[in-house]
Order: sequence, then structure tokens, then C-alpha cells
Amino acid sequence: MKYPIRNGVIVLGVLLIGLGIYSSWSMEKRLPPVDYTTFLAQLRSDEVKGVEIIGNKINATDKYGQQFQTFSPDIKQLLPKLEEGNITIRARPEPKSFGFFESTLPLLIIIGAWMYWSRKSKQHEPGMKGKDSLVPQDIAGKVTFADVAGIDEAIEELMETVDFLRDSSRFTRLGGRIPKGVLLQGPPGTGKTLLAKAIAGEAGVPFFSLSGSDFVEMYVGVGASRVRHLFEQAKKHSPCIIFIDEIDAVGRSRGAGGMSQGGGDEREQTLNALLVEMDGFQSNETVIIVAATNRPDILDPALLRPGRFDRQVTILPPDVKGRAMILAVHARNITMGKDVTMDMVAKTTPGFTGADLANLINEAALMAARKGKDQVELEDVEEAKDKILMGAERKGMVIRDDEKKVTAYHEAGHAIVAMLLPEADPVHKITIIPRGRAMGVTQQVPLDDRHSYSREYLMDRIKILLGGRTAEEIVFNRFTTGASNDLQVATDIATRMVCEWGMSPVMGPRAYVTADKGFLGGSQQRLNYSEATGQLIDGEINKIIEDCLQETMIILQGKDDFLHNLSQHLLEKETINGDEVGEIMKASA
Repeated sequence: MKYPIRNGVIVLGVLLIGLGIYSSWSMEKRLPPVDYTTFLAQLRSDEVKGVEIIGNKINATDKYGQQFQTFSPDIKQLLPKLEEGNITIRARPEPKSFGFFESTLPLLIIIGAWMYWSRKSKQHEPGMKGKDSLVPQDIAGKVTFADVAGIDEAIEELMETVDFLRDSSRFTRLGGRIPKGVLLQGPPGTGKTLLAKAIAGEAGVPFFSLSGSDFVEMYVGVGASRVRHLFEQAKKHSPCIIFIDEIDAVGRSRGAGGMSQGGGDEREQTLNALLVEMDGFQSNETVIIVAATNRPDILDPALLRPGRFDRQVTILPPDVKGRAMILAVHARNITMGKDVTMDMVAKTTPGFTGADLANLINEAALMAARKGKDQVELEDVEEAKDKILMGAERKGMVIRDDEKKVTAYHEAGHAIVAMLLPEADPVHKITIIPRGRAMGVTQQVPLDDRHSYSREYLMDRIKILLGGRTAEEIVFNRFTTGASNDLQVATDIATRMVCEWGMSPVMGPRAYVTADKGFLGGSQQRLNYSEATGQLIDGEINKIIEDCLQETMIILQGKDDFLHNLSQHLLEKETINGDEVGEIMKASA
């Protein structure tokens, strides 16, 4: 399928020209010719029944129903004779005569327009001959490792690649070779694309950037052609970097994920071409392939074997030190107030990726500008963080007083349980202002980044989630739908404790679900087990939640004054911070 568009145009053009010739030839109705003398003789013997006069041409029908054609030298002299014989006469003007090119001119115009469109489309397809847009980006010095923060380990691992691009002879003089491919894997927003650009910027080499979806087309063979053309261009600009973002779009494991088993599948053809091209590099070709994905678990094993993407760099969300460095990078061009310290903001943003932190600083700058300030203050950063985590304030929402009171006691229940449990994270802020889909939020911020969780911490987390519902039961002796999300999260934690983390003494250290190997999360599937085992699992999940519910009830029943005082402060101020909660707890003791 080397020239599919060109061949199609030629075949269609021939068919359309043939159709034009045929239509031009058959435009006139063809009848058996008869000389004019014979026609006059038939007319005198009353054998002619009707005639159709077209200019000097006469289409006649005799009394037997047979048709014939003749020409008259003088139609005006013939008309009286026709009238005398009571001949049926029809007449119409002689049609304009079209030549071959005149009759096929519209068809030729259509063919020309189609060929022009096909040529333009081909020029704009990545990987096709004549494509002008597939040119390397010159980002030397524009994006460097100074623009990448919080992932020092990844930078150190990639410095060898930069040195190789700068001077390959330093590594090849002893017979060694640099890895041909580097796979950057990690959750979305952790800086994989930025890091790839920084490699090219540090090395000062051309940078080819494409997405995995750019290679996938409906027509089989187009993606493979694009892959070959990409590598041809890269070799001409060696040393350089080829960056393929979201490579899982084309590098998905063959025979999985809905791909057909046949070799005619377009995605499979493209992947085969990519594997062949990566094997075709010569030792003197300084071309490094950098790819990014957040689903390394679905990539084809042949793509990850040594000799292709043989170096894999995992980029995870930064820790508190890394977040402070990332915030400092994004705040370089923003006027920050003296009350804003990056270390303090970093401590209150656990789990934020580089993209999240960039968005936080940008939102804070926009809010400060909207208020007419000359600099970004701490309250702007806090407001921007609340907007990102909980959604924008629904200031126009009308809430009844009884609903607002229930929300205040609900959030107070969460906060009190969190303040009194030893393994719980500190309370950072409580608000009963509706944000997003929530009527109120109790925000906790851990003192340190956690990478693993104990059973005691998870049990305390479930108790905090059940604190709002329990407070409603104690004060109002009824329940509302406000605990819907709390119950879902609590049930999910208890389920994972039993089925995934082996924290049930009855079920033992066994896993009953398949773990997700990617970075996008998602629902996990249960493994095969008996019905009796399933009943035990359900019983253990219920026992964990019931035990936590009973302990939560005991905690709140002994803190009635604290519960009422904290709820009253929330109704008056709507938002209070962790320090204020501590003061209210001391006053209620």
C-alpha cells in the first residue's frame, strides 16, 4: 500500500472520463436512418403515423409502430404536407452540440480538485513523503534541568544520556554502547514531557516530539510508514532525541486490549515497524528514543527488552522537599508576599504532582490579581488550594438553617474524632461553605509524607469518616445523605484491608484481588475463590466497620460540650483552622 491515494485517483479518473465519453456518445437517441425520398413516399401512402422534428432531423413512427430517422432539406415546405395527412407533429429545438472536452470538463474539474486535496493531505500526514511539518524543535538552552525540580534521582540517571549526546566517543571508545531507549513512567503530571525536553535542552540537540496516537490510522500500513519516515529524519539530524508521548497508544501488548490477532491490524503493524526500527540503529547513530507512559503494565514485552527501551525511569509524585523546590521554580516570575514560604505550602500539599503545584501557583496569582493586589499572599494560596481540592465556593447556594446546622455538627464530628485519635493526621481546616458537591469539608494535613500505612492508622481513618454520621445520630437521632461519600471511602478502605493488604486475622496474609500495575488506579478485580471464602470476606469487612463505628460512638458521647461548642463556632464563622479547633477543645475540657 505504497501509493493508495494516487492509485485510487487514477482509477477513478479513468472511470469518470469513460463515463463522460459514453454520456457524450449516448446523448442523442440513435434510430435506423432512412433517406428523405423513402420518407416522402411513405408519407404519400399514409404509412407515417407521427413525427418529431428536431431542427432538420425528423424522428418518425410508421403505422406499424416502427421508428426511423431522416433529414429534411426544408422543414417549412414539409409542414403543409404533414398537416394535410393529419400526422401527429411534435417539435423541440435542436440541442447544443458539446465536444468531448466540453462534456467532460466538470468531471475533469472534480478530478483535479480531488488530486489537489489528496496531495495536500499527504503533505500534512506525519511520516509521509513530502511532509514539511516533521521538523525537529530547537530547544537548546530553552528548557534545561534547572526547570525541572523535585526529581533529582531521575535527573542523575539521565545525565549519562546527556553526556552521550554531547560526546558519544567518550563512551564508545571502549566498545560500550548507550541505551537506545529511555522509558519515563509515572502518574500524570509528574513532569515526564518536561524532563524529555530538558534532556534535549541540556545536550543541545534537535528534539522530535510526537504522540503515540499520531501513528495510528484507519488504513493499514500508514502508521508503519510514518514510523519509518520519522527514523529516517532523525538519522539525518543525528545526534538528536525522538520523544514519543503516551507510547501505550501504539505500544500496547499484541493480542491484548481488544487488538486483533492477525498481522493486518494497523496498531500491530505500527508496533512491529517501531520494533524493527529500534533494532536497526547502528552503533555510530547517536539517536536516543525517549518515551513516556502512565501505563507501563500494558506495554508489549518486546518493547521493554534490552536493546530497545532497556532503561526505565520511574517518576513519582515529589516528597515535601521536592514540592518546595517545584514551587520555587514556578514562583520565580511571580511576586510572592513575605508571609508565603514554599516549605510551608509544600507541607500542606501532600500528594500534589508537579502539574498540580504549577496550577496552584497560577490560581493563586490569578486570585490575587482579581482582588487588585500587588503580590500573592498566603490567603490567596490557601484559597487556590481549597479550590483545587474541594472545588469553587457555591456562594449563591441557598441553604436552610436546619441543613446548615446538620452540616456543622457533621463536620464537627469528623474533626473531634480526628483530634482525639493518636494515629490521625492533624486537622488543618474545617468549613461548612458548600464547595463542589460537598456541603462541608474537614481537611487534614499529615505532618510527613506517608508511603505505607499501619492497620491502626487505617482503622483510625475509618473512625474519622464515620464521625460525621455518628454526630448526627447523637444530636438529632437521625441520619442524612451527607455521609454518602464517607461510607463509600470507609467501605473501600475496609475492603482493601481484608482483600489486598492481609490485615484480617481471620482471612490471613492473602490477597483476594489483582493489584493494578499502572499509575492510573481504577477498580480492582477479585480473584477466584469459593462462596464460603466470599462470605468470610464480607463478614470481616462488616466487622471492621462495626468495630470502628462503636468506638467512634464512645469517643463522641464523652465529648458533648466539645461537639456543641465547635458546631456553634462553625455556624458563626463558617470556616475555622486547626489552631482554633485546639483552642475550642481546651475551653471545652
